[in-house]
Amino acid sequence: MQEPEYPETKSQEAAVPDINNQTGSITKLQPPMQSQEQWQKYGEQISGFLATLPEYLGSFFNQYKQPLVSVGLIVAAIVSVKVLLAILDSLNDIPLVAPTFELIGIGYSAWFVYRYLLKASTRKELTSEITTLKSQVVGKNSPEG
Repeated sequence: MQEPEYPETKSQEAAVPDINNQTGSITKLQPPMQSQEQWQKYGEQISGFLATLPEYLGSFFNQYKQPLVSVGLIVAAIVSVKVLLAILDSLNDIPLVAPTFELIGIGYSAWFVYRYLLKASTRKELTSEITTLKSQVVGKNSPEG
């Protein structure tokens, strides 16, 4: 097998100029010209910002207290629900716990139907309890009826 021949590369070398041959020596970059005064200026700006930061945060919190508390409560509720679901999921992995929960749910549903939904008088009692609870949550007086 023959090796391929390559044409002379001298013509290509001549096309690329050598930087070191043009200048005669390697030029070094000069260090940046930042004096001690400029660093002190930057330090003063940063310390001024950090000094006013607590005052700014305090006024921001006072101005937006209600929305911040609402957002915090929503985030806490979401985290609590996720933790509760993770705990229930881990409990479902334990043998005999999931069927036990299902039996408890079926039993409670049967009791609820028997207690509140079979007779008209108990259905009226349930609606009055729901109306009372709703008025307590909303904050209005319960309607008489």
